[in-house]
Amino acid sequence: MLQVYCKNTGTYRKYPEGTSLLQMLSDFEFEQPYPIISAKVNNVSQGLKFKVYQSKDIEFIDCREPSGMRVYCRSLCFLLCKAAQDVFPGCRVYMEHEISNGYFFHLKKADASPVTDEDIALLKSAMKEISDKDIPFHRYDAQTDKVMKIFSKSGAEDKVRLLETSGQVYMDYYTLGDTPDYYYGRLVPSTGYIKVWDIERYHSGLLLRVPDYHQPDRLAPFVDQPKTFSMFAENLKWNIIMGLSTVGDVNYACREGHASELIQIAEALQEKKIVQIAEEIDRRYRSENPTKVVLITGPSSSGKTTFCKRLSVQLKACGLRPLTISTDDYFVDREDTPRFPDGGYDFDNFETVDHRLMERDLMKMLAGEKVDVPEFNFVTGKREYNGKSIFLKEGTILLVEGIHALNPGLTPGIPEENKFRIFINTLTSTALDNHNWIPTSDNRLLRRIVRDYNKGAFTAQQSINQWPSVRKSEEEWIYPYQEMADMMFNSAYLIEFAVLRNHAEPILASVPKNCPEYSEAHRLLKFIHYFTPVSDKEIPPTSLLREFLGGSSFKY
Repeated sequence: MLQVYCKNTGTYRKYPEGTSLLQMLSDFEFEQPYPIISAKVNNVSQGLKFKVYQSKDIEFIDCREPSGMRVYCRSLCFLLCKAAQDVFPGCRVYMEHEISNGYFFHLKKADASPVTDEDIALLKSAMKEISDKDIPFHRYDAQTDKVMKIFSKSGAEDKVRLLETSGQVYMDYYTLGDTPDYYYGRLVPSTGYIKVWDIERYHSGLLLRVPDYHQPDRLAPFVDQPKTFSMFAENLKWNIIMGLSTVGDVNYACREGHASELIQIAEALQEKKIVQIAEEIDRRYRSENPTKVVLITGPSSSGKTTFCKRLSVQLKACGLRPLTISTDDYFVDREDTPRFPDGGYDFDNFETVDHRLMERDLMKMLAGEKVDVPEFNFVTGKREYNGKSIFLKEGTILLVEGIHALNPGLTPGIPEENKFRIFINTLTSTALDNHNWIPTSDNRLLRRIVRDYNKGAFTAQQSINQWPSVRKSEEEWIYPYQEMADMMFNSAYLIEFAVLRNHAEPILASVPKNCPEYSEAHRLLKFIHYFTPVSDKEIPPTSLLREFLGGSSFKY
């Protein structure tokens, strides 16, 4: 007999070896407002079919927990792909990226005919039928070569290339009925768990809608994001042209000695976009109603600081004099900072910035007045005036950078025609394979972990611990304004994960197994192992990546 400790109830129970989590679940009585989807076993995410052979700590979770939502969405994706194969034999499903609180995908039928409304209805009907039948998902472990043969037989070369470059002796895969598929995480026990979803047309493809994080019994609200979609589409177009749509493609290119060229292309694409933005700002500055203020924002670890510096260089090349100020310097004093209900400081709240003072100063600057500006002392928690002043000369343009820069409440008194808004994000467009997208937030989290560790600011455990509150604040204070941007910039780097792997691996490995943060560290470690590692020695000192890796030629 082995002993299991259930974190949900704080109680112990004994079970025979080989008992599954699903068999244990009914023995523990605790509040379950939503269906239990998966569990964490010794702080590692597992499916409910996981069998226990040693004493463990177990925490059962639903879709309100990120790892539970990931399990649900993977399973939903398999349900979609299975139904598509049943209804349209020989078709291909391409899960491309997260957007509008769902997942954008393409369905390519074998005869290349367009997807009709009738086709969508047939697909949804087939998915519902499979869900109603409550068909089990089966997981198998096999030698990687054998798994590759299974997918090669079905024509899934994207999976073959991924597995072939994984370096693993054994891999697991799943089946639903007679359909095999590969997912880099666990699934729900059976299709009966998958009740909340929908499919609708979205731009050039389809949108798979998923449950709401806060209320998983209903769909997440649809939010149209046409500008964000266009940015994704632009990157995907380049990936397809270069033949680098999946991680397997990138790994092959790196192994064949093309890593240096891919770095050069990634840098060239980003520089080209920065030049386009600078030239548009210059055009508007010299127009009848000149742009005078450039407002720049983006979520954590999107590369805002380096972007501002590179944009400043290009604006100077256009003949302008850029001058950057940060919303951080207008923070209210620490004792006036808004607080969470538990008493902790809410540093991301809009009221953390003295936006009324900042707007008054900006309007004085634009009126030609000399303005004394503050600098925030993060050690004392005080706003200080240390003799810094700003006077806008002819040809000077203000760059205002900060997480609230696009919030309409920051600059309501400045005419719209005098403002130019830029939103920076990290939209990873390369997928693991055709059915496994890469969450865009993972890109930023890995950057943040590496940067915080290199600066000695936080350990990986601390960075992971802070991430949920960071994400919550982004959803509340940053993302609602992204579609207001005049232009968007994607700071994702074509082979970024391959470069980050060498840095992140030892840092993530330092997270203790006995802490809750180990669950995320374990997942990220498994994830970055899919990438063939690439040295950062050829990453130029002006690269956005240097903000996180270190070695930048810019002063921060």
